[in-house]
Amino acid sequence: MIMPTFKKELPPLARFWLWLGRLLGKTLLILLVIGLLGWTIAAAWFAWQHRGPVSAQEQIPPGEAAMTQDIIQTAVRIVDQHREPTRYLRDAHAKAHGCVKAQVQVLPKLEQSLRQGVFSEPGKTWQALIRLSNGNAYPQFDSIRDARGMAIKLFEVPGKQLLGNRQDQHEQDFVMFSHPNFFVSNVAEYRQNVAAQADGKKVMAFFPKWDPRTWQVRHLFIALATLSAPPDSPTETTYFSVSPYKFGEANAKFRVVPDPERCPAYTLPKQNHDLPNFLRSALNQQLSTDRVPACFALQIQRQDANKYMPIEDTSIEWREQDAPFETVARITLPAQDFDTPALNLQCDNLSFNPWFGIEAHRPIGGINRLRKAVYEAVSDYRHARNAAQ
Repeated sequence: MIMPTFKKELPPLARFWLWLGRLLGKTLLILLVIGLLGWTIAAAWFAWQHRGPVSAQEQIPPGEAAMTQDIIQTAVRIVDQHREPTRYLRDAHAKAHGCVKAQVQVLPKLEQSLRQGVFSEPGKTWQALIRLSNGNAYPQFDSIRDARGMAIKLFEVPGKQLLGNRQDQHEQDFVMFSHPNFFVSNVAEYRQNVAAQADGKKVMAFFPKWDPRTWQVRHLFIALATLSAPPDSPTETTYFSVSPYKFGEANAKFRVVPDPERCPAYTLPKQNHDLPNFLRSALNQQLSTDRVPACFALQIQRQDANKYMPIEDTSIEWREQDAPFETVARITLPAQDFDTPALNLQCDNLSFNPWFGIEAHRPIGGINRLRKAVYEAVSDYRHARNAAQ
């Protein structure tokens, strides 16, 4: 005889928790599905919007000149906000780890199409000065997440300079920082972003209005990625021009990557990241104390206008699968003493500007057009007030 079985009734509280657990599980599953669907739609829309071909020529939007004047006023305000008792600082990359002498040698067997501008003579060695820095507009501890900068100045460069008042300078500058793309697309976005930050309203930099259509979430993620943890040394970082330049008749972006295999083997002693200026100490340790040079490769990435490699949008990274980087020169930082009061003052007073150079490497695109005006205005303002101190 089969005995009947009786299902034990759960207490009401237990039944409630089971029901709540099932409800939460279903809700999370639905949200996950919605999230994946939203991500798929957003990715498809982004890919559809950001596809080639693109223009190989600059396209200047209306009102850019007026927006540039607004940005100059904001940049001057930032310089005033961040001034120290004895000097006015740059509006960005205020803290230098050092200015170091360098040699930039064009590859001896450079292919013909890459022989442009300062790279036109294979084997040519340029004497240069390189400024290594943090990106923030105010000097802060090196351990704080930040962008890192490299500015290169080649000397005794023949040819007509881009700026009419600098015909006796004979320089070529390349200005780079440690992320491949920028957190604003154009001059209009830059004006809105930098004004919000100058007013101390950092959230408004990427969320200017309540309207979600104005939110710049992708740019916020670019900004967060740009603020990276510090390297052990400035010589262990890769630097990007971010914005494009002429490269002869082509358009290109620049990149500098560490090339330690070309220098004597060297292991940097462990650095104390709690020290406020440990990146300067690391640079000084290698070049001045241990007397070991540091090596980099200078590379270019030429635009393929059939791919999505726009000139006017610096928030778009030019993908390497669309156009590889090609090495055009080797950079050597020789052993040297650079950390002295006189050299540090000279470093602080130097100006680096992508418009200090020749036509073969003319900066192009909206952010570079903005730089031309802002760099000159801020540099003049800062130098005039420092001279008056």
